[in-house]
Amino acid sequence: MKIQYVQGECIFRRISPLPRQYDYLTENVETDVIIVGGGVTGAILGYYFSKQKIKAVILEKSRIAHGSTCISTSLLQYELDSNAMALKSYTSIPNILRSYELGIKALDEIEEFIAENGNTCDFKRVDGLYYTAKDTETKEIEQEYKLRKENGFRVEFIEKETNPFSFDVKAGLLSKGGGAQLNPYKFTHALLEVGSSMGLNVYENTEVLDVRYSEQGVTAETVFGHKVKGKLIIVATGYNTHLFTKRVFGTKTTAFNVATKPIDNLEDILKGVIVRDNEVTYHYFRTTSDNRIIIGGEDTKFLPDILNEELCTKSYDKLEQRLKNLFPKLKIAIEYRYCGAFASTDDNLGFLGKDPKNERLWYCLGYGANGILFSILGGMMLSNLYLGEVNEDLKLFKVDRFE
Repeated sequence: MKIQYVQGECIFRRISPLPRQYDYLTENVETDVIIVGGGVTGAILGYYFSKQKIKAVILEKSRIAHGSTCISTSLLQYELDSNAMALKSYTSIPNILRSYELGIKALDEIEEFIAENGNTCDFKRVDGLYYTAKDTETKEIEQEYKLRKENGFRVEFIEKETNPFSFDVKAGLLSKGGGAQLNPYKFTHALLEVGSSMGLNVYENTEVLDVRYSEQGVTAETVFGHKVKGKLIIVATGYNTHLFTKRVFGTKTTAFNVATKPIDNLEDILKGVIVRDNEVTYHYFRTTSDNRIIIGGEDTKFLPDILNEELCTKSYDKLEQRLKNLFPKLKIAIEYRYCGAFASTDDNLGFLGKDPKNERLWYCLGYGANGILFSILGGMMLSNLYLGEVNEDLKLFKVDRFE
């Protein structure tokens, strides 16, 4: 049985025109690097490898950016899913701080891409708010603030007496320029357009059914019998990795999102920030370029049957009510409801690098809330690795670090 990872009406696919359709593979081809997965991760890899003049082919089993990419909230923050003190038992404080620095580097990379190629994906660099509405959690937020402040990050501490927001904030950490938002569907297509101009080959509706490895390279056989030969293959398939390994990389949950209809004067209310709270499981929200609010959260244990309408409806209703409680003066009407798989790891980092047992099998899995940023780092570091440059930061994302 094929597992479904996405369900519902995804806002970004609905409100975005289709920039381009890609052919399916109709012949045998040879390349240097085979990238399996045509979502935002695959597009990022294709862009960076092509930028380095490395021949690359992307193979997507269905439509470009129609899987987990289109349900991404694309609320980008350099911080991790949990605060630093909560992660100490899984990794070190220096590693956590380095991951923050790398997150900022990835944000800068996206901003540079937009500056060079035009803003066709509604990109906006913003401040990021991490807050609590509970008095009992104020010390936790303050501790995270002090750690970042002492290590040179641009942060401000918000107390309930000085709260500039219309919703209840008992304590908040504002990361100045520490976040961004974009349309992930448009961003994927923008990356592919630029990559294609530099020699990247992209095929959609071209599912990989079998992969064979040899000393000479790797061969991917596709659904219509055509083969792609390369020197190595990179897994950019998100949560669907069973073709390449039996290993379970992360803990899967189902994350839910709702998006409102456009709301007047929204920027005046939210003051150009992206927001997440400190609850377990946490909630997060952002605005869109056409003045909507997207709110996500209410994660539940992942069910292979994601079409459980009763479960979905309850979760969507909770998100809608939370939004109405946060902004009682706004006229909130929900237009889009959708959900999909989300994977997390103990140290909140994804997996980038070579399979420890197979030199020709590489991974770029952006697990955790920072998936797009981890994929940017993967594109940068893996394309350099192909050229023989080993980045020390890859150790943070080692594929076998939990084994």
